[in-house]
Amino acid sequence: MALDIAKVRTRLEGDKKRLLGELEQLSVAGRPSEERREGSPFGKREEEATESLELERRLALERGIKEQLTAFESALAKITAGTYGKCDVCGKPIEPARLEALPQARRCMSCKTLESKNAKR
Repeated sequence: MALDIAKVRTRLEGDKKRLLGELEQLSVAGRPSEERREGSPFGKREEEATESLELERRLALERGIKEQLTAFESALAKITAGTYGKCDVCGKPIEPARLEALPQARRCMSCKTLESKNAKR
């Protein structure tokens, strides 16, 4: 099974665009609002705790999206450089089925499995 690099590039660019849109939405949603909650028995403390929790969630989502964007940008750079589909660790070709499922994959299954086993230790 041969990969259609043009199709992969289009998919990666589409995913990158989608993630940039999600990042923008998080940015807009994260701007402080002027509305305040009324009637809480805990007053300002409860409000601050809620705002803090919402900020932590938003920052975690942003971090995840930025990591995904980095992976997509790396894959697009590899396509441009002609090195797409090669494992970052061993240099062997990444299985086409893996790239079909995960076009931003940086490791072959052998190296990824080894990495996962080492991470568990």
